Amino acid sequence: MNSAVQDQKKANKLTSTRNAGKLVNDYWETVFRAKEEGKLVCWYEGSAINPFLQAADICWVHGEAYSALLAARHQEGPAQKAAEEHGYIKELCSYARTHLGCVVSNQRMGNAPETPFLGMADDPHLAARLPAPDMIISAYAYCSTGQQWDEITARLFGKKIPIFNVSIPLIWGGKPDAGYLKGEEWEETSQYLARQLREMVVFIEQQTGRKFEWDRLYEMMGYVKQASKLRLEAMDLCTARPAPASFFDWIVSIAPLNNLPIGPHLVDFFQGMKDEVQQRVASGAGAIHNERYRLYFDGIMNWNKVGWLAEKFAKYDATVVSGRYTHQAFWQEPDLIDPNDPILGMAQNYLICPINLSAPFLIEKTLNFCRKYELDGMVLHSSRTCRAFTNPQFLMAEAATRELGIPTTMFEGDVTDESFYKDELLNSRVEAMLEAIDASRAGRGTPSQVSDFSLLAQNRAEASPLVFHRG
Repeated sequence: MNSAVQDQKKANKLTSTRNAGKLVNDYWETVFRAKEEGKLVCWYEGSAINPFLQAADICWVHGEAYSALLAARHQEGPAQKAAEEHGYIKELCSYARTHLGCVVSNQRMGNAPETPFLGMADDPHLAARLPAPDMIISAYAYCSTGQQWDEITARLFGKKIPIFNVSIPLIWGGKPDAGYLKGEEWEETSQYLARQLREMVVFIEQQTGRKFEWDRLYEMMGYVKQASKLRLEAMDLCTARPAPASFFDWIVSIAPLNNLPIGPHLVDFFQGMKDEVQQRVASGAGAIHNERYRLYFDGIMNWNKVGWLAEKFAKYDATVVSGRYTHQAFWQEPDLIDPNDPILGMAQNYLICPINLSAPFLIEKTLNFCRKYELDGMVLHSSRTCRAFTNPQFLMAEAATRELGIPTTMFEGDVTDESFYKDELLNSRVEAMLEAIDASRAGRGTPSQVSDFSLLAQNRAEASPLVFHRG
């Protein structure tokens, strides 16, 4: 393949997201210096409670974000090995395994729990640089592993770290009046969670010894609301053909909105993304150079392979336009937030985390995105160690084929453990799905999904297509 053709097969990534990497690096450097600067440190997982912590001038460590950072930089190995040697099996959530491994590896270095830094500041491994927590807040939607992760973290620190637990009920939607963002269950659970968040603020005041800065929280949630609306408006522009941005561009934009410090720069970042997307729509530029297929991606990102997967789908002339992880999460309902009284709206955004909705709600939202962006197929990333995200995927795949007539395919991988990813398996299954789409377009029948997903469990290494064309 000559160089001109190769260039035509590369992902055309948004340039406005390049600053995300600097924001991430700057943030973690402040975390590493937190103890030197006399700041309290809170560890948490799951829901984006960082606005509360920033308002209280507390430094925060989001466990999944740090594990994802290690994986993205291919530095997850030492932490995962340390965790496994300590007894945490490989099937355990790799986010948790990686994060717990940071604690284990540093304790092996002889650091007492009271040591300000878990590890040596000049250690070449990022896993060794986290500051020890002064408090832990557990606020995890649906995933039971997330809640136990915090408990185990506290045990590793000798049960000396105070913990506050926030319970986030699953949205079942079983009552007659139930609907997305409406019904008695929705109102009750919203108020239940809002009350807990106010109690969490009392816990934060007890830890800091200071009154909580409510005005700071109001100001920050105003920025969050603006930024989230800009992000969603930019996503809406991807109904254009070719799609001006892809799922992988939105993946890069998650950290600034979900766990990095909040301020006017956050609004500027997403205004820049929207402006660039608008310019691409006007000029007809796409996220890839030759869009032949438009796809949906279900599943958490495989953080070891963000760029790799972006380039792989570009080579197939396939734009991954939308996905559950990007389009159904991270302050996805900004209109619920009243910056002058944001607690209830924050609680409601935590409740609609895409692993916290029952399958009927989740399927309805997913199919609506497929219709909105006129998608041709669905790729499901079955994350080996994230049962919370993979649980409803068979139902979603069946619904997509039954209701929309689009083919789906599934591949196994993981969020931060790349040993579960098999490239040849993804290649064969995606190629089979694209062939089915081509056959359908040629009038040779309707693409149909093979229902026997047990193939995946029986032989994960086998490159057996899960999608074929039924004439």
